[in-house]
Amino acid sequence: MTNEKAPITIKKYANRRLYNTGTSTYVTLEDLAVMVKNGDDFVVYDAKSGEDITRPVLAQIIFEQEGKDGQSLLPITFLRQVIRFYGDSMQMLLPSYLEHSIGNFTEQQQKFRDQMQSTMGGKELPGAHLFGAMEEQARNNMTMFSQAFSLFNPFAAQTAAAAAAAKGSSGASSEDGDLDALKKQLAEMQAKIEGLSRK
Repeated sequence: MTNEKAPITIKKYANRRLYNTGTSTYVTLEDLAVMVKNGDDFVVYDAKSGEDITRPVLAQIIFEQEGKDGQSLLPITFLRQVIRFYGDSMQMLLPSYLEHSIGNFTEQQQKFRDQMQSTMGGKELPGAHLFGAMEEQARNNMTMFSQAFSLFNPFAAQTAAAAAAAKGSSGASSEDGDLDALKKQLAEMQAKIEGLSRK
């Protein structure tokens, strides 16, 4: 048996008001943001259609938080890159990659904080170890993403097999060129994602 509580149900009405069925009170997006920070799980439903609209409501909370002075977390380059992924062949990989990355980052938070505190008491510049640990985590995430990419790329195995078969034959240079082009594209994509991780 599990002791996990069922998520709180929030209903959104046509007048845009949000109703917390757990407390029988109307709430705001700011209240929902506080609930998220407190670890309270909730699901938002459209009161009329019954549709689950949790994702757009959470996105709206992020939008409002990003609009506050000094509150923004998402770099512009990251937002632009995310927009570029919509409709792209890599779109199906991005959600799991981001979920895995933020999950790892969340698990490492205490480690980062401990390193920050130990650094503050030492002679090194504040945050030196912290950023080193963050860069290490970003590199680990990139390795994981590269492995996932190779698993989901249907052309990777075919290209490798074709390159191996073409070795020593007259068509080797052409197929090696194709393989080099694919490797270059993958390296460019990895560089872009790594750049986003460092922001």
